[in-house]
Amino acid sequence: MSTQATGSGAEVLADLDERGLVHDTTDRQALQALLAEPPAVLYLGIDPSASSLHLGNLIGVLVLRRFAEAGHRPLALVGGATGMVGDPSGRSDERNLLDAETLESNVTSIRRQYARFAGVAEADVVNNYDWTAPVGVIEFLRDVGKHVTVSQMLARESVRSRLGSEQGISYTEFSYMLLQAFDFWWLHTHHGCRLQVGGSDQWGNIVAGIDLIRRRSGSVAHGLTWPLLTRADGQKFGKTAEGTMWLDSERTLPFDLHQYLLRTDDADVARLLAQLTLLPMAEVREISAEAARAPERRLAQQRLADEVTGFVHGAEAVSRANLAAEALYGTAELSGEMLDALEGIVVQTRATGDDLAGPEALVGLLVASGLCSSRGDARRQLAQSAVSVNRTRVVQSEVDPGWLIDGRYLLLQRGRRERRLVLVDP
Repeated sequence: MSTQATGSGAEVLADLDERGLVHDTTDRQALQALLAEPPAVLYLGIDPSASSLHLGNLIGVLVLRRFAEAGHRPLALVGGATGMVGDPSGRSDERNLLDAETLESNVTSIRRQYARFAGVAEADVVNNYDWTAPVGVIEFLRDVGKHVTVSQMLARESVRSRLGSEQGISYTEFSYMLLQAFDFWWLHTHHGCRLQVGGSDQWGNIVAGIDLIRRRSGSVAHGLTWPLLTRADGQKFGKTAEGTMWLDSERTLPFDLHQYLLRTDDADVARLLAQLTLLPMAEVREISAEAARAPERRLAQQRLADEVTGFVHGAEAVSRANLAAEALYGTAELSGEMLDALEGIVVQTRATGDDLAGPEALVGLLVASGLCSSRGDARRQLAQSAVSVNRTRVVQSEVDPGWLIDGRYLLLQRGRRERRLVLVDP
């Protein structure tokens, strides 16, 4: 992913504005003054509710990176303590509590991703369990609960909506605001942190932390939020009918992430180029203008998919994703390189030279690969011209030796979507 230098420390705020990444802030002039003298210490918290960050988390992680490139010191907080409670923000029901072993495993995975994507030092990836666990209930109620009113907590939209719902809200999730406020106070006291950033649904929690710092320490702290990442149709970005777009390649293939981004609506793509990449805004505007002149070419979507996939998984993953897409959906002549890129994307079937011999070798391959349930089914599909080999429809039941690509690949297809890659052993 391309990067840009944001100049002086205060210019990062103007850059965030231009990218549409400022929803709410505390006193703007005071915040500007804080950022004008880097390094300002700021933090973003992410709870380890899963073993991987997802595409929606990337917007915040990149905000931290933008601040770092402007000379500031971001802290990446992994919520080992708050993750045991669950944030009610944006939820209509209670979160399932994770067991200690799962939570610890998630924390380890998130820490590793967080440090790499946010570009922060390992020492600046912190876990709030480290300072929350030693605090006793009485101490917490006296030092934190005393400074936050119930009316302030009830005023939160996430709490109000849950109180009026059939599910209600547990005291556990109701108390989440106190824990997050305590995090901000602790980081302010021990790391000089004066700014917390997050999605717009975190504004109430951030303000609670600012108030706690003012009441306990007599200091001024700041908050900044960005709009939640949604599509033009109002749905959450990064969610599909099949599930979440994860940043871990073991959970979401780089190819699937790339394809998801390629399908971005024209109405969303300029905003996502600004918010999910490190491209300079001048370049974002150029790409958007060119895309507007020829939207059918989907140049902006291609750049978005390449930039984000490259940032998360590297340049080779981008190359293989584009090769695989060309193999599956393109018109260029198939090559061994394209078909090799289908590893992990298309189910593979191994065969030998003997499997390619005989008058019904293709029938046998269709059954062996699972594309057809029986030899009779395979014959019917061939007769109905429902089978393709290397993107070309065929009706014959034997295998033409000339079909082999690089002497070892065959791409079989039944109908529009079902595919198998045959690898022929030498």
